[in-house]
Amino acid sequence: MPCRTAVAAEWTRAKGERTVAIVGCVGSAGASTLALSAALAAPGPVRVLECCSATASGLASAATAELGVDPSGWSQARREHVLLERASEVLAALDDVPVPTPANSGTLTFLDVGWEAGQLHTAASWLTHSVAEADLLVLVTPATTPGMRRLGVALGLLTDPASPHLDERVVVAVRGPRRRRWDRGVEHAAGPHLQRVLASGALVQIPECRGIAVTGLDSRPVPPALVTAAGQLLGALRCTTPNP
Repeated sequence: MPCRTAVAAEWTRAKGERTVAIVGCVGSAGASTLALSAALAAPGPVRVLECCSATASGLASAATAELGVDPSGWSQARREHVLLERASEVLAALDDVPVPTPANSGTLTFLDVGWEAGQLHTAASWLTHSVAEADLLVLVTPATTPGMRRLGVALGLLTDPASPHLDERVVVAVRGPRRRRWDRGVEHAAGPHLQRVLASGALVQIPECRGIAVTGLDSRPVPPALVTAAGQLLGALRCTTPNP
């Protein structure tokens, strides 16, 4: 990612805190579902920060216990061992996203980014910096030609193909059929950046879930197949070198 000017606000991670930034390449790609599923698969302490406007929340009905609004502006809730934090107000711009609340030492934080790659590329905020410095960057897209095209754009904007760390830090999560069943030409629609990621094995295949597609995330159990698939991100995270 290109160098930025100084950000308006900064976030200092807790000691030993690791971050996974999850970016949806298209609307309704499944980023929130993937973030929650991966968090449920992880041991605690773990949290999901949904960074979009309150009007775009995909986690508003996903909790089993509401904890109230923190003075910082984050609405906090619980689901099993996972702390869910989402914006409590309408956010007009990426710069309006409040700085995260302090976490416990060793927390695994999933950033459900909620903004598209072009906005991240042009803004200067703590979130832009955190996506660039995340221990793992996950780009989520459906197995469609338009989705793969947008994936190719996101890879070009949010990664540096010349970086020697690209292979270990970037994961592509594709929702839909297994790769061998993708329609002809779908894979190539993403362009050359995707081939390097696929060659490294950094592909997580997310099964379709009609129930969630129709009702959205709520307090009912997340299908085990989704939790299992999302849990592959934990293996990818273990293969990365922690950012300081």
